[in-house]
Amino acid sequence: METAALANPLSSLLPSQSSVSSRTPNHLALRLRRLGFSSSPTTPLLSGSRSRLSVLELNNRRSGGSHIVHSSVDGTDGAESEIPIEKKFAAFPTVMDINQIRDILPHRFPFLLVDRVIEYNPGVSAVAIKNVTINDNFFPGHFPERPIMPGVLMVEAMAQVGGLVMLQPEVGGSRENFFFAGIDKVRFRKPVIAGDTLVMRMTLTKLQKRFGIAKMEGKAYVGGEVVCEGEFLMAIGSE
Repeated sequence: METAALANPLSSLLPSQSSVSSRTPNHLALRLRRLGFSSSPTTPLLSGSRSRLSVLELNNRRSGGSHIVHSSVDGTDGAESEIPIEKKFAAFPTVMDINQIRDILPHRFPFLLVDRVIEYNPGVSAVAIKNVTINDNFFPGHFPERPIMPGVLMVEAMAQVGGLVMLQPEVGGSRENFFFAGIDKVRFRKPVIAGDTLVMRMTLTKLQKRFGIAKMEGKAYVGGEVVCEGEFLMAIGSE
């Protein structure tokens, strides 16, 4: 009896084997419906010594929902249909690659801190990424035993994304006269470490062409969580 109970986890809810053989399938189905279960008519409920309930639909009358319960003796049902983890996550889209970024920004190694633009509205907003790796030149000193991306470099990377927004003819910007003028209300929420992908969004909130001043709002994310945010002031006037 203990073996049969282990083979069929719902044996406590079902009639015994001897009683099942003497009753019609309709009688068994009626018993299951009274207990709150319904089964597929094409799937046998009992199958000799390897008896199992392959698929049960448990109707939750109170919540109005339903749950599908899969039970298997060997526990292998559905394993072959699983997608490998390396195929589950799509790559970031490429709106602007590193060569196009280099055509706009004057920065070069080791201070070009934007790898790819994934969303771009010239003169309005941009979303870009920085792949943080242990090979970044600031990690040997910050810190040798715990590599953390310096907060000031996160701010610089975000300012460079702001440069991609503003260095456009329609907003009066150019490579020769664009400057990072100031920051305000900057907060660092979580550390950024080697292996993270820093996703930065910069949005133009105010533009005063007469004075050559642009105000932007920036947020940086890792895994969908904010790690840095602040307000940025850009000068697009003459030197």
